[in-house]
Amino acid sequence: MAVSIPFLTEPAVDYGAVVEMAPGLRRVMANNPSKFTYRGTGTYIVGQGRVAIVDPGPDDADHVAAVLAAVDGEQVEALLITHTHRDHSPASQAVAEATGAPTYGFGPHPASDTDDGKSEERGDIDFAPDMAVVHGDVVEGPGWSFECLYTPGHISNHIAYRWREADGVFTGDHIMGWSTTIIPPPDGNMTDYLTSLRLLADCPYDRVYWPTHGPPVTEPHVLVEALYAHRLDRERQILECLATGPQTIPEMVRVMYADVATELHEPAARSVLAHLIAMVGDGRVGSDGEATAEAVYFRE
Repeated sequence: MAVSIPFLTEPAVDYGAVVEMAPGLRRVMANNPSKFTYRGTGTYIVGQGRVAIVDPGPDDADHVAAVLAAVDGEQVEALLITHTHRDHSPASQAVAEATGAPTYGFGPHPASDTDDGKSEERGDIDFAPDMAVVHGDVVEGPGWSFECLYTPGHISNHIAYRWREADGVFTGDHIMGWSTTIIPPPDGNMTDYLTSLRLLADCPYDRVYWPTHGPPVTEPHVLVEALYAHRLDRERQILECLATGPQTIPEMVRVMYADVATELHEPAARSVLAHLIAMVGDGRVGSDGEATAEAVYFRE
């Protein structure tokens, strides 16, 4: 039986408006809705007077103007980047130039991440953080502080930021309440993703997640455990498919995602490939060569 995930919905948003999400937290939504971004990219502003901005968003003049208007009269102390997909980091350049704020992130876009030119997941190859951070680093400002959580899986340079004063985490694309996260090889890595899920699942005091796409997650541990169980269930489904004989990824996707819109089968295939790379690596599954999108897979 498939794992039930408590997905969340969000009503239509007012693009460019400044919305208070919690005490000391505002959000400005970019007008870039899609099957990958839900309502769009949510840029968060933390604090009052001297603030931090999380995920400035896409290279969109209207969105940049809205973010700058939201912090007019305030001092931006830090720009925190969860990762370098083009719906998250590109606006940091214009916002940094306008405010003088330094950027923080794990590093530049990984060379191993492919850009097929078709999705919101294209890479921001121009970004490099002013301040590179690693797991456990702390970024501090007046009245706020963030613990950096290295959470690879969706992409190898993904950082989530724990807002310590609020017992909450800005989860970027690592955990989203409205959808599962795509794990696109070769840079996306399912083993890393499962480890990163456990990193958050095993922290007992987080009360809320603020994903870059979608509404706040107010029962974070229920969601993260469901997402973890869902990934293990996908592995079970792969083994069930292969129990009837060798198969390709498209053959498995048609069975495993029979209840999902066909337009989502292509990104689903990338996550299935990520599972298979991990399962070939640990010996549970074999393939007729390298574990690729075109390979034929079988049970060992």
